[in-house]
Amino acid sequence: MGEPAGIGPEVALAAFAHFHGRVGSHPLKLVGDPLVFGREADVIATSARASAAPGKPDPANTAAITEAIEIAVSACLKGEAAAVVTAPIHKAVLNAAGFPFPGHTEFLAHLTGARRAVMMLASDHLRVVPLTIHMPLAQVPGEITKQAVFDTGEIILTALRRDFGILNPRLAVAGLNPHAGEDGMLGPEDSAIIAPAIAALKARGFAVKGPLSADTLFHAEARKGYDAALCMYHDQALIPIKTLNFWDGVNITLGLPIVRTSPDHGTAFDIAGTGKADARSMIAAIKMAADMADARGR
Repeated sequence: MGEPAGIGPEVALAAFAHFHGRVGSHPLKLVGDPLVFGREADVIATSARASAAPGKPDPANTAAITEAIEIAVSACLKGEAAAVVTAPIHKAVLNAAGFPFPGHTEFLAHLTGARRAVMMLASDHLRVVPLTIHMPLAQVPGEITKQAVFDTGEIILTALRRDFGILNPRLAVAGLNPHAGEDGMLGPEDSAIIAPAIAALKARGFAVKGPLSADTLFHAEARKGYDAALCMYHDQALIPIKTLNFWDGVNITLGLPIVRTSPDHGTAFDIAGTGKADARSMIAAIKMAADMADARGR
């Protein structure tokens, strides 16, 4: 369901109709307050109720929003569902009600007991992962550690093989600083932290290159040289993919024991209820979730 005052329920219904209630071997189920979807059929209902005034988010809806996520995740953990696809939530509204997580990724890690959850944005042209996600830019350098780069890289490479069927995956790692630090002249993190982590991944037999200057990492010719790019912060990863695939990019959470995807857009309160919402990203998210579930044999 996601945020009921946003476009999430609308694009979920549109995608449901697009697939005629089934994608491949997987029947689709809507999860949330049935009144939000405007129909009773095929809805796994939350016990908490939600108001659905378009464009008017209400912290009182937090219980229904989070319960819908919990129901879907529980179904996957029990083997009753193959994957969960989440509609967008509005973090500020949830936080106003005391929700203790910065976003979906961190909440899903908590619900599944995952040691480290990793956010990937994927499309037909590019797959990117930000090492740090929802934090002020000034805090980013302090969060970049050799262990974090190594663990995240390992999760990405494992997922590329398991979930995307790439037998020999290749990972490109972006530097933090301009020109990947220019041999330390523009900052020490690239040579002192990121490079040793890459060396450790290579020692495990992985195909990894970097740290690479982010300004030359995303043009068409460069993208042929890797299957995913690990970036150091949110905008370094999201600007290129949203430039290339704004309407049909998919948000994927790696490192979980379940398959989870989401459309790569927000709640769009300004157009909620107007019929202008574009469902392409939700459609792509459902298709990718089904493909990943099939790859895992779910």
